[in-house]
Amino acid sequence: MAKYLISFPSAAMNVSESEWEAVGRDAHAVIGEAKEAGVYVFSGGIDETVPPVLVAANGAVAEGGYAWAPPLNGGFTILELPSRKEAIAWAARIAKACRCDQELRVFGVDPES
Repeated sequence: MAKYLISFPSAAMNVSESEWEAVGRDAHAVIGEAKEAGVYVFSGGIDETVPPVLVAANGAVAEGGYAWAPPLNGGFTILELPSRKEAIAWAARIAKACRCDQELRVFGVDPES
């Protein structure tokens, strides 16, 4: 089975204040269903109050991430599923719960990790 990353950037969460409670409830319900189905690996969001640091190959540390890259933020879910078709179905459930589009990617397999 492959591991799939289902994610969205913070800016995609264009939800009114009155919807936040329902979004949280619905998103937690889908994650609960993923856990019950035995496909859940991990989920969470980037803590945007903690700035990133860039650690170089020589161990030097600099504030901020890659200057040329878009910021990494938002929410992430990793599920282990038998097919891309099933991953798309779960991404659709998460999109409905979060009220925003989700990006789906598959992790490459490194047989030595």
